[in-house]
Amino acid sequence: MSGHEWLTVISVAGAALTMAAGAIGAALGESRIGAAAMDALARQPDEAGSITRTLFVSLAMVESTAIFCLVISLILLFANPYVGR
Repeated sequence: MSGHEWLTVISVAGAALTMAAGAIGAALGESRIGAAAMDALARQPDEAGSITRTLFVSLAMVESTAIFCLVISLILLFANPYVGR
């Protein structure tokens, strides 16, 4: 294998690991946030509006991590300057 082929293999492997870590991390974070919100709603149902608003903001922030991982993976796959065409 030449140097460019190795860089291609490493880029694809890096993209796969990045997406795996991003997806697993986001899934774990979102599940913990959801569980905490359900617990909070069970304890204080009067605060449902505030808890739900905070829940959605937190979920959006955690999901942005997975989107950043997707962007990094796409850069590694399609816009990598070190891999020859």
